Amino acid sequence: MQEFFELIKYLFLGIFQGFTEPIPISSSGHLVIVQDLLNINLEGLNFEILVNFGSLIAVLMIYWNDLVRLTKNGVGFIFTKDEEQKEDFDFILYLLIGTVPAGVLGVLLGDMIEELSTTQTVGITLIITGVALWIIRNIRGTKNDGQLTWKDAVIVGLAQAVALIPGISRSGATIVAAMLLGMRQETALRFSFLLYIPVSLGTMLLSIDELLNDNLAEKWVGYSIAFLASILASYVSLKWFMNIMARGNLKYFAFYCFIVGGLVVLFL
Repeated sequence: MQEFFELIKYLFLGIFQGFTEPIPISSSGHLVIVQDLLNINLEGLNFEILVNFGSLIAVLMIYWNDLVRLTKNGVGFIFTKDEEQKEDFDFILYLLIGTVPAGVLGVLLGDMIEELSTTQTVGITLIITGVALWIIRNIRGTKNDGQLTWKDAVIVGLAQAVALIPGISRSGATIVAAMLLGMRQETALRFSFLLYIPVSLGTMLLSIDELLNDNLAEKWVGYSIAFLASILASYVSLKWFMNIMARGNLKYFAFYCFIVGGLVVLFL
């Protein structure tokens, strides 16, 4: 019976992490809250990286056609200098630029970020996330993929770096920055989640040795359940969030962050 409940725990954590990852409410912050509220062992950073990799697979599935087009045209431009392919080449370049801030700060400030993983910090940063979402709730940008600049990439990349702090949503921070820069909702969403790919993949590759030494033989069933649950939950959540963005209903996420953040600050 104990083994059964252990597998249920993995299933719950996989679904929970997967569903909260794409939407702007901070999956890392919610995991801190769940750990404190329900006294659940979250299996450490390696487990979080694994289920985040499940979210990455879901993002790859949804944006696969975009990735194929970008790769084809990006490589094509290098050899042909075809102006029709330059827009996609530039987009790839901006994604690489936007990846740098989070990558550098994640390596340099990793230990400090770990120390910020407290419920009180998460409560405050969730409220900050809510304020940011509320500010952009009615913004409708006009800038499309071909109008982005390296400055846009740097600013959105810095926003992603700020989201290393638990409770600051990665998708929320990058989308807020993108919308404030005048991007259309579709462009902001695409840039945000394509920017997630190199960061998530890099984190996974840097942690591969630790994962292989984490007694996977004893945990492989539970880890597999959580991984698969994360893929499914992330896929459903991202598709849902794309519809929310199209309808301009980000204010509801702001309300949610205000309520949860306030309750955490007051009672946890």
